[in-house]
Amino acid sequence: MDDVQVIGLNLVVEDLNAFPVRIIANARKAVQVTSRKVRDDARNRIKGHKYLPAYPYSITYDTKVTADGIEGEIGPDKGRAQGPLGNIVEYGTSKNAPIPHLGPALDANAADLVAGMEIAVRQATA
Repeated sequence: MDDVQVIGLNLVVEDLNAFPVRIIANARKAVQVTSRKVRDDARNRIKGHKYLPAYPYSITYDTKVTADGIEGEIGPDKGRAQGPLGNIVEYGTSKNAPIPHLGPALDANAADLVAGMEIAVRQATA
């Protein structure tokens, strides 16, 4: 039986071992960029309402890496001025019509997240 000698396999193994680190870092960047765009879009959609002068500035975002993946959380911070009004503003009540701003902002930026994730994968495999 002939011996098989493989040269350069260590580089491939090192590359494969580094892939998860690169993909997580790049994917988190994609989620951060899209989260910021959604936040800014939502703020712009709700600005100018007479009774909600501080509400747009209560909309924040945060991203984190968990065991399940990467999460982006976007919405009003209840610790900021008018932040607790988020559900009422977005969904309305029996006495107040809804003013959708978070949902439409998320919908408008969904393609950006897909594009960002595609870039993250390409960069991680390069």
